[in-house]
Amino acid sequence: MCFVCLGNICRSPTAEAVFEHLVADAGLAHEIEVESAGTGDWHVGEGADPRAVGAAESRGYRLDGQAQCFSAEDFDRFDLIVAMDASNRGDLVALAPGSDAAEKVVLLRDFDPDGRGDVPDPYFGDHGFDQVLDLIESSCRGLLAHIRPSAAE
Repeated sequence: MCFVCLGNICRSPTAEAVFEHLVADAGLAHEIEVESAGTGDWHVGEGADPRAVGAAESRGYRLDGQAQCFSAEDFDRFDLIVAMDASNRGDLVALAPGSDAAEKVVLLRDFDPDGRGDVPDPYFGDHGFDQVLDLIESSCRGLLAHIRPSAAE
């Protein structure tokens, strides 16, 4: 599974860390592989935004990966591609090498029991990193509940 946002320095690495934590707690770490990527390449090789790192660390998560850019070839690597917002989803669907690949793309908040829509981008300060982390945690719990039966087979 790959979580995808725009630059892979705020939302998607946060979702990766949260989901890895939930998967490990569920005893499924050996069955579910988790990565994150961005649709843009501006931050490739960089670590996560320090504000995202701080918010995550305050809740016990580690954001220690480096940003990477999602490519068309990645559709072969992942069974599920989880976009943070509709714009990211649109970019991923446009990049997909066919309709089967495009069907792998979902929105993270589709799994949030508290609501649907986008995970807002906190990079420019319109939404707080803690608020975004709240949405990601809720959505990741819903996502794990959705896939857990197939992951346990």
